Amino acid sequence: LVWAEHGLIGALLPEANAAATRARALRRFNGAREVAPPEDVQHAIARIGRLLNGEHDDLLGIALDLSTVPPFNRRVYEIARRIGPGTTRTYGEIAFELGEPNAARAVGQALGANPWPIIVPCHRVLGARGQAGGFSANGGTRTKLRLLEIEGAPLGGSPGLFD
Repeated sequence: LVWAEHGLIGALLPEANAAATRARALRRFNGAREVAPPEDVQHAIARIGRLLNGEHDDLLGIALDLSTVPPFNRRVYEIARRIGPGTTRTYGEIAFELGEPNAARAVGQALGANPWPIIVPCHRVLGARGQAGGFSANGGTRTKLRLLEIEGAPLGGSPGLFD
């Protein structure tokens, strides 16, 4: 996790080893330094760990610094954060909720730029008819499907309401 004064500015899924993860964080977050996390970040780490061990936690309440996020993406992330563990939505459903029913592709692009995978649970957003769609975090679609499996989300075959 990478944080600043007003909350997390990013989260990375682990690479093949700790050194590779650190190198990616330093490339992505210029000027980041490795320091002991403050109490609120330690709490976020613990919650994420419990989620990855199969406990249901929506991770709401973890403070995110949205100051550099475009307004459309903020709206998408707010909706995505309300998707609970074990459930999924489609890109089209999120576009419809935004009041922009033709914006499914833009929703996908916003989620592809998500700086907080797992915390903003873009892995819970599927393509039309329950297709996995993409996942820009480390491990790609395979990681997305594994996260959904850990959370007990039903996969495949069930059509969404919107394409």
